[in-house]
Amino acid sequence: MGNRADDYGTDVEIYVKALTTTIHAATPTGGPAKLHDLLEQLGMERHEYPVGTPLYIWHTVPEQLGAEEQKRLASRAIPTLLMAGYKVNIDPDLLDEAAFQQAEREVRAKKQRPVRQQPPRAVSASRPTPSRRTP
Repeated sequence: MGNRADDYGTDVEIYVKALTTTIHAATPTGGPAKLHDLLEQLGMERHEYPVGTPLYIWHTVPEQLGAEEQKRLASRAIPTLLMAGYKVNIDPDLLDEAAFQQAEREVRAKKQRPVRQQPPRAVSASRPTPSRRTP
């Protein structure tokens, strides 16, 4: 038996752990490091057991945030995770629809914004020309 992400076949399961008020983000056993890094970038706190060479890795929404802010953080993470190609499920009681929609608009705007590219380097036009011999 694994965690919720293993049980449901998702990449991220966002839910309140039983008998607590802690919002968890469970990932599959052996989930990719990129996914764990992305969850941290989105404001989630990483936990490992045992520390060092973890057998279990999970994330939580920072508990120092108020309950509504915790829901907003969890909801705002979803569009980025989806755009990165991950399958995400969130407990409906945790979904802040307004925060989700705002984050979705921001992710879409960021994706549509053209990436500024550096101009190609100029090739030197002053290449030495070989001398011509005249007979």
